[in-house]
Amino acid sequence: MTVNTPLCFRGRKILAPMVRVGTLPMRLLALDYGADIVYCEELIDIKMLQCKRVINEVLETVDFVAPNERVVFRTCERERQRVVFQMGSADAERALAVAKLVESDVAGIDINMGCPKEYSTKARMGAALLSDPDKIESILTTLVKGVCKPVTCKIRILPSVEDTVNLVKRIEKTGIAAIAVHGRKKEERPQHPVHCDVIKAISEAVSIPVIANGGSHDFIKDYTDIETFRKATAASSVMIARAAMWNPSIFRKEGFFPLKDVMQDYIKYAVRYDNHYTNTKYCLCQMLREQLETAQGKKLHAAQSTQEICEVFELGDFYEETAAIFGAKKTSLETETQDEDDQVDDPDVIKMAVRFDKREYPPQITPKMYLLEWCRKEKHPQPVYETVQRPLDKLFGSVVTVAEQKYRSTLWDKSKKLAEQAAAIVCLRALGVPEGRLCEGQNHLVNKRRRDDQEHLNNRDHGEDLAEPSHKKANFIEETSDMGVPKM
Repeated sequence: MTVNTPLCFRGRKILAPMVRVGTLPMRLLALDYGADIVYCEELIDIKMLQCKRVINEVLETVDFVAPNERVVFRTCERERQRVVFQMGSADAERALAVAKLVESDVAGIDINMGCPKEYSTKARMGAALLSDPDKIESILTTLVKGVCKPVTCKIRILPSVEDTVNLVKRIEKTGIAAIAVHGRKKEERPQHPVHCDVIKAISEAVSIPVIANGGSHDFIKDYTDIETFRKATAASSVMIARAAMWNPSIFRKEGFFPLKDVMQDYIKYAVRYDNHYTNTKYCLCQMLREQLETAQGKKLHAAQSTQEICEVFELGDFYEETAAIFGAKKTSLETETQDEDDQVDDPDVIKMAVRFDKREYPPQITPKMYLLEWCRKEKHPQPVYETVQRPLDKLFGSVVTVAEQKYRSTLWDKSKKLAEQAAAIVCLRALGVPEGRLCEGQNHLVNKRRRDDQEHLNNRDHGEDLAEPSHKKANFIEETSDMGVPKM
């Protein structure tokens, strides 16, 4: 496919992908300080495929949200032309599916082929791919042909220079835009010297940009060292990991900012983009390093919320001001959303402002059961529920269709089940049909259940089969829609 992005991998200073570090606040801070390209932390293909893309209007971000409501990947317009999405994958089709999910929100796609951690290699991802060049070729070729953004990969070196160069030449033929090379073998760790000679051999053997990585320990102590490392490896660009994790102002050509200022800048981004406090705390601890035993370090270690972290770094007022701004914005958006709901609603939908309160009903009796029973009695098709979730506040709304008429509550609920029960209540009340509340007196479904329970006991006494016929069970088991819950 034709690449339609200006992203270039020559002469660039790049924030490396780092687990738990490369989240949105760190990426934006690196860009502020002078990074040309930023990579997100490695995200696993299977987890990403479970996510839904949600526009977060309060934060002005694009969120990829897991079924448990955890934000797996968050990005924003500020980095859209500069962020490369790195994934962990061992399957070409899954990798392509993830790439298509995110490609409109990122500048490039990268496959991790260098992570030596067990969680990655056990799943045949990361450094495990280095021993399977056919799979590497399949994944990269599929991505290059399937997406319109540049595709890159990040590898470690093999036991011999010759094997490494041969692998990279094969990778180059897939059509990728660049390759990042961590100049260590998969069994080597940061304290081992980086093999600049191997990276240099790769740079001289291929025509695509080579991005040198792994120089934080031996080379990169300040900004000028970035170019020293690039020259030592003959690479096109340099990717920085730990040196940037310790102080992201490593990217400033004017030199480092004081660490206090850097940490405050980071915290402001963490608050602005609602970063989880545990992730914020982790990144700050990496910056403090030897200062973790100071009074400030101990207070950070004890902090149990974003607000407490802000107070440690004299940003309590900033936190309160930002929280107030977001609170007001959320309220305003909720009001607008409700007004829009009222304006665009189908005039043929019958609406009431009701909620389901299970305390008003006998145990195991619900409005949905009553509505299903009524439909069967009147020989109507069973009720059909269409439920949606608002991305802004995660609340649910449901419309039930009975005999070609639609009904819904104007109140949104915290769960799909509650929203459907409320829709059933609206329908029953509009039809003038009992809904099973305790205040309605005699409850025929309760009586029917009791009769069947007694019949079941009698059958047991006579040694009959304990299994209840499925057609009997259907009268008492609440039926639910198989439909998914789409985002609005």
